[in-house]
Amino acid sequence: MKNCVTCVQKTKKMNIEKVIASIRNVPDFPKPGILFKDITTAMKDAEVLRFIVDDLCEYYKDKGITKVVGVESRGFVLGSILAYKLGAGFVLLRKPGKLPAETFRVDYELEYGVDALEIHKDAIDETDVVLLHDDLLATGGSAGAALKLIDMFHPKSVLVSFLIELEFLNGRPRLQGAEDIHALIKF
Repeated sequence: MKNCVTCVQKTKKMNIEKVIASIRNVPDFPKPGILFKDITTAMKDAEVLRFIVDDLCEYYKDKGITKVVGVESRGFVLGSILAYKLGAGFVLLRKPGKLPAETFRVDYELEYGVDALEIHKDAIDETDVVLLHDDLLATGGSAGAALKLIDMFHPKSVLVSFLIELEFLNGRPRLQGAEDIHALIKF
């Protein structure tokens, strides 16, 4: 099995409560009534970022991940770091028209609109163990669409990772087919 480099180097001063405290709440963004969880305030702190990555890496280090798929755009940040530390390849899920080669596309509904995601048609193999990563699970719209795209490749298995899960929005039922769903922080 591939092992993470430095996954266990957790700082004794850092804990999950400090990570939660580092996440900024932005009311009425992107529309009235939404309380946006802004992770940029967590990622700008090196100690918090290290804790987040190491904790996620520790969880996935023995799962045989061969590809990490990051959802545009915040899923790219932690997803690419996880891919590096897990010794896996990194695949981008992008908004329409952003990828240069042939793509598969899935349209989906968000809690505040409609959107679509695309993936290159040669991004994943049937032998891959895929880790889908995004920053936040809310209603499950974008993650559900991402799973549909990944399922088109018939990979060996798919695991799903989030930094944050908003449990009260009940997004997990839209992620059927995932072997494992893990969120570091749950609100």
